[in-house]
Amino acid sequence: MSAKQNRIYGLMAEFSDHEQLLAASRCAYAEGYRRMDAYTPFPVEGLAEALGRTGTAIPFLVLLGGMTGGIGGYFMQAYSMAVDYPINIGGRPLHSWPAFVPITFELTVLCAALTAFFSVFVLNKLPEPYHPVFNAPAFERASQDRFFLCIEARDPKFNPSETRRFLERLGADAITEVNP
Repeated sequence: MSAKQNRIYGLMAEFSDHEQLLAASRCAYAEGYRRMDAYTPFPVEGLAEALGRTGTAIPFLVLLGGMTGGIGGYFMQAYSMAVDYPINIGGRPLHSWPAFVPITFELTVLCAALTAFFSVFVLNKLPEPYHPVFNAPAFERASQDRFFLCIEARDPKFNPSETRRFLERLGADAITEVNP
């Protein structure tokens, strides 16, 4: 890598339409760029797939969290009622599983919800008070009416001049360097 590549975060292309951004993202992925991200004022259908994002670990983590809560809640009750502090009331069995169902269900839902909440934050690296793309001119319009595609300098295919020419061919309204 040259010294100039070490000083920039990447190149940011600005588009005025979400269809242009979607087409540009598909072309960039087909061209071999993998370290890129898009910024839009509203969700764009198919953009994640165009950028090469193919799924998330959140559903699996939520399943694990729910199973942990359910199993933990059930065995907590079973242990406390049948082993730790057994009380025989009216000849009922010490391990009466139907009595454990409501709390088991509630702990399953609680642990799954907490796992979903915290895994979204962790996997999205939130909160992120600073990101290099915030330095790009006109980037504040990403939350209003503009669409941005940033190809990062750490991409193996990244070359400042070739990547700039590639983004120009895609019909970007403006291309700017993003400084860290």
